[in-house]
Amino acid sequence: MTAEYKLELAPVSDDAAEGAAKELLDGARANLGSVPNMYRGMAINPGLLSTYLHGYAHFRRQGNFTAPEQEVVFLTISRANGCDYCTAAHSMLAVKVSKLGEANTQALRDGRPLDDDKLEALRRFTHHMWDTRGLPTKSEAEAFKSAGYGDIHILEIILALAVKTISNYANHVGHTDVDDAFAPFAVDKPVAAT
Repeated sequence: MTAEYKLELAPVSDDAAEGAAKELLDGARANLGSVPNMYRGMAINPGLLSTYLHGYAHFRRQGNFTAPEQEVVFLTISRANGCDYCTAAHSMLAVKVSKLGEANTQALRDGRPLDDDKLEALRRFTHHMWDTRGLPTKSEAEAFKSAGYGDIHILEIILALAVKTISNYANHVGHTDVDDAFAPFAVDKPVAAT
């Protein structure tokens, strides 16, 4: 999904990158081996990209969710926000890196419940937090916590919502093209370990 409006500013190319944008894109290349198209679009405003990268790193490296749980959170939010780019990217990560599995990844992309009770509780509560704009009901919070999660996880879902809002919305207005690495996981294709 993209916005009716498209930014008039072009994504930042390697030749045009300078200052903070260049530092951030060079750092991404050093960490990932390449620069995702999404980063180039966000680098138009280096503060946006920096904020995204900082929050993303904290969620990934300093949080209490396992790698598969992280993908449940990110895919739930990206689907709810209608971000095809992030849905493709996190589908690839879910299958190839985080080992969430093809069936669970496809279920998340389809908005269907997961077979695993704990992961389903996470999916459900993450969507509840998105749907209520961070105003969870006591019953939903208690159901989430009874599945084995705690208040720290609620705060981490808030962090993920912030990070995904930045990337999902930037992709909407930037009409970001899906990178070749994520293309096999585009939303119009079924999930398969390619």
